Amino acid sequence: MLLGVPFGEIALLVLAVVVAGVATGILAGLFGIGGGAIIVPVLYEVFRILGVPEEVRMQLCVGTSMAIILPTTIRSYLTHRAKGAVLPDVVRQWAVPAVLGVAAGSVIAYYAPANVFKLVFLVVVSVIATKLLFGRDEWRIADGFPGRIGMTAYGFLIGITSALMGVSGGSISNMIQTLHGKPLHNAVATSAGLGVPITIAGTLGLMIAGWPKMALMPPLTVGYVSLLGVAIMAPVSSFTASYGALLAHRLSKRHLEIGFGVFLLLVAARFAVSLA
Repeated sequence: MLLGVPFGEIALLVLAVVVAGVATGILAGLFGIGGGAIIVPVLYEVFRILGVPEEVRMQLCVGTSMAIILPTTIRSYLTHRAKGAVLPDVVRQWAVPAVLGVAAGSVIAYYAPANVFKLVFLVVVSVIATKLLFGRDEWRIADGFPGRIGMTAYGFLIGITSALMGVSGGSISNMIQTLHGKPLHNAVATSAGLGVPITIAGTLGLMIAGWPKMALMPPLTVGYVSLLGVAIMAPVSSFTASYGALLAHRLSKRHLEIGFGVFLLLVAARFAVSLA
């Protein structure tokens, strides 16, 4: 027994976390996303069985997910950068407003009910998936990015959406870039780069936000981040991220769009069921 839970159940849960870590890393490298849609539900079940109170369980899942995504996103970004696919000017212009957006989204997240986040997630990923699966190359807002004000607004939008959806921002960032004429491979790589400051800000913010409620947390926890969850999943997802990034550069543009679109529709369906 461990914390009142049979070792058999713990072993199965650890195995589930490891499998989710593999999938998370591959998805992060392949699509430029952090994998929070996979990590959060797995961790939620782990913390439920370990008796984490309902009032802090979801926050702990989100914070731990952000911490897990961080090394995965860094590894994915470095692999894409080595391939020369990252657009560094875009990352620089979006980084600060994206972090400000994360801060604003975190404040909103403190007050809004859970269904708000599910609905935002459902709407955003459905729009992106529709564009990827049924859109055409000529579907563009412009052939280039807007000026400084427009780019700042985009960065803030990506950050606040990331906070409300519990992701690293890759989905909305990919769509914005492709609508402005950037190839999907470059969009995926650049999204991975932008995910680094977003996940750093999210992890630190949730550590601080959860500090007053440490008495309700399980052992080896800092704020809303479980160090044990990070220790199990982060190395696995970080290791497999480079393989996903390499795979992304071997797939055709259309195959990458279809794969990304189908993945987003599956995630949207999961949230739609939970809202019913």
